Amino acid sequence: MYIPKYAQNDDMADIIKFIRQNSFGILVSQSDGKLMATHIPLQLSHDAKKLSGHISRANPQWKKLLNESEVMAIFSGPHAYISSSWYDHENVPTWNYIAAHVYGSIHLIDGDKLYESLKHLIDTFENSSEHPVRMESMSPEYIRKSMQGLVGFEIEITSIEATYKLSQNRDQKNHDNIIRELEKQPDVGAHQIAAEMKNRKF
Repeated sequence: MYIPKYAQNDDMADIIKFIRQNSFGILVSQSDGKLMATHIPLQLSHDAKKLSGHISRANPQWKKLLNESEVMAIFSGPHAYISSSWYDHENVPTWNYIAAHVYGSIHLIDGDKLYESLKHLIDTFENSSEHPVRMESMSPEYIRKSMQGLVGFEIEITSIEATYKLSQNRDQKNHDNIIRELEKQPDVGAHQIAAEMKNRKF
């Protein structure tokens, strides 16, 4: 990933927090010179050394996922258009955003490991539900049939990189004005980027 020096974030704890908060990612793999990608939830392990997930068995991408093959997972956060009319000088428009790329080797999983991966995923996202769904409340036969339609995997992480492009290359006056203009915009992403710019001192 191209990362301008001013937008590079080397705070791994911060990046890990970002990935956990934006865990609906894109799994990218390559086979026979062709790229394949699937949008799926990806769970970061407690020690941040692995990602786990699953794809539909009907998805042809899994057939190309050989054990030990290298894959990439992309995680995107808030983003917003930055108009150059918000500067006090001539410039071009741009885009502010936060994103992380995770690289690693993939291993297919099934049986108990797949069950535990699915349970962890459901428990995590059902946590705020008024009447949470639990794997334990589903019939064994239903779970067995459902799992037959899935292909689980783990990714042993080899590297992580992230970019936090938040107008750090602007002086204080222009930086503050960008925040004010973003806060006037109707979309949630603009407000989230404004909040990130406020909370981070460069």
